[in-house]
Amino acid sequence: MKELISVVVPVYNEAAGVRRFLDEGLLPVLMGLDVDAEVIVVDDGSRDKTLVEVRGSRAYDKLPVRVVALSRNFGKEAALSAGLKESQGVAVIMIDADGQHPAEAIPQMIEKWREGCMVVTAVRGQNTTKHRLGSRLYYRMMRMMGNRDIVVGAMDFRLMDRAVVDDFNEFAEHNRLVRGLVDWLGYDQAYIKVQTRGRMDGKATYSAKKLMALAGDSLVSMSRTPLMVFGYIGIFIMVVSAIFGLFMLMEQYMMGDPLKLDWSGAVGMSAFVSFLVGLVLVSQAITAMYISQIHAEAKGRPLYVIDRRKSDKPAKVNGIKGSGAKK
Repeated sequence: MKELISVVVPVYNEAAGVRRFLDEGLLPVLMGLDVDAEVIVVDDGSRDKTLVEVRGSRAYDKLPVRVVALSRNFGKEAALSAGLKESQGVAVIMIDADGQHPAEAIPQMIEKWREGCMVVTAVRGQNTTKHRLGSRLYYRMMRMMGNRDIVVGAMDFRLMDRAVVDDFNEFAEHNRLVRGLVDWLGYDQAYIKVQTRGRMDGKATYSAKKLMALAGDSLVSMSRTPLMVFGYIGIFIMVVSAIFGLFMLMEQYMMGDPLKLDWSGAVGMSAFVSFLVGLVLVSQAITAMYISQIHAEAKGRPLYVIDRRKSDKPAKVNGIKGSGAKK
């Protein structure tokens, strides 16, 4: 019996290009492997005909393709988590449906995995100036916040051994960054450099607003550094203000103002208090980010909800051709 590899594909409003991705990008690669493969398409609450296009693809007939339809848009991280939870393979590959992740790299990932690597991560090669600038800013920020081991250009396009997936499925937090949690698990990783491409069809569904929100969640969920930074700033201000206060006291009152500075206590105190008020407001904003995550976790809501009416039923895919939904 051949090994079973699961491929998780999150989709959201990808009707324009998902069929082409499945038929021209993923199908030829998976058909050429010496393993069995299942494809789990996680629909993240699409409002277009994404599911129609998926089920109308040639890949849906030639491979065990199973649709997992979430009841609404929960976000890419939740969609990836749903796919990992539903997967059955001895190794699981995550790949985007827009064609930017080259499916041709999958055989190389499997080869690295067979050599003993528990996680094989694709690292972005050259790309556009816009994406390169955004990527550099993101990774520089994460490094500044204490994540020194993060690899610049690492993507969600990666292979994980079943042991890694099982451990990942034990995570309970809602505000999550999949790649960050996989790195946190600490398993040995191998990195392969790939050349990303432009989208096959359609427009990007991951807006700048969502990217900024992801960066914010990454910062708060994966690092305590923001709190520590403002703690250090507070200590610095205390030391500087103490030195300044002693200097003013000695110069004005003990030495008789030899420098003729003629300090105005009201003006100096007003400026100092205004600065501290601004610092307190910023510190409260940072603290509020953490409290908001605590609030979200305390609610105990499910990370995602699967609409079973739109989803395909699980099937034992070894040796079965076609979708698990087709009996």
